[in-house]
Amino acid sequence: MEATRTPAAAGSDPVAEEEEEEDDSSSTVLDLTSFQLHDLESVELPLSLTELDLTANRLSSLDSRIGTLSNLKKLSFRQNLIHDNALEPISRWDALSALEELVLRDNKLMKIPDVSIFKKLLVFDVSFNEITSLHGLCKVSNTLKELYVSKNQVSKIEEIDHFYDLLILELGCNRLRVMENFQNLTNLQELWLGRNRIKVVNLCGLKCIKKISLQSNRLTSTRGFEDCVALEELYLSHNGIAKMEGLSSLVNLRVLDVSSNKITQVNDIQNLTQLEDLWLNDNQIESFEDLAEAVAGSKEKLTTIYLENNPCGKTQNYSATLRGIFPNIQQIDSDVFA
Repeated sequence: MEATRTPAAAGSDPVAEEEEEEDDSSSTVLDLTSFQLHDLESVELPLSLTELDLTANRLSSLDSRIGTLSNLKKLSFRQNLIHDNALEPISRWDALSALEELVLRDNKLMKIPDVSIFKKLLVFDVSFNEITSLHGLCKVSNTLKELYVSKNQVSKIEEIDHFYDLLILELGCNRLRVMENFQNLTNLQELWLGRNRIKVVNLCGLKCIKKISLQSNRLTSTRGFEDCVALEELYLSHNGIAKMEGLSSLVNLRVLDVSSNKITQVNDIQNLTQLEDLWLNDNQIESFEDLAEAVAGSKEKLTTIYLENNPCGKTQNYSATLRGIFPNIQQIDSDVFA
């Protein structure tokens, strides 16, 4: 009888390997998204878990067993019913001190929770709550790389000066009036401040930032970005800007959105040779006469332009005129060309 080859004799068995990988994955990652759970009493929580996702349930309290999962790296309570008092035990979960990602987005929080126990935290998300102040951020680990506090009721930027390694800061949809205290965030790559009440740009010396959004604020000028020479994307739609100025030094800019403002003429972007997307729609631009000169540096590079809902957009042969100016254009407003 022919000898049967065992995995030891014939090398690894791919089927067995796949099963082993599935078993390993199932014991380290537990995704309970949208199970509508009110508690976790019926759920087994293996000590081997590295990721636990409890998004979109009905949890109003924390299961104490979570605090024993010493291998946990990612923990999400997104879209639940957790209040401040219910979250208080988390500050004593010593076994989770190596946690890297904590998501508390879309709950019932009214303050920044005490998460000082997590010494290696990289991502912290408390967006879509009812938080009125950033008090408590001073206790968050300085290892943090991403901080999300959008859609709350925060009125002042504070307690962020120890986040030297922060890459993304999201504070959109709050009650902020002043840009301040960014001076230590020297590694910041993205700053999102849309839907606030900011009137004046103050980046506190940030020079390495690549993306900035100040959409839906109260800006009247595009000045304030002159030193952000690494900037690649700038979003300033829905403000009160009447003149494009202070943009000529942004030579790495690829996307510029100044739509829904009060601009009458395209200015100060002749030097932007990397510009690919230019959003000018819903302004008061009268004619195309100066447009070719205004975008001289990016005429070959530009692939998308929005100009609809301007007086010039109502002229005959509007699209043909733009295609003549921009030889490599791929999209004009919502019209995409093959």
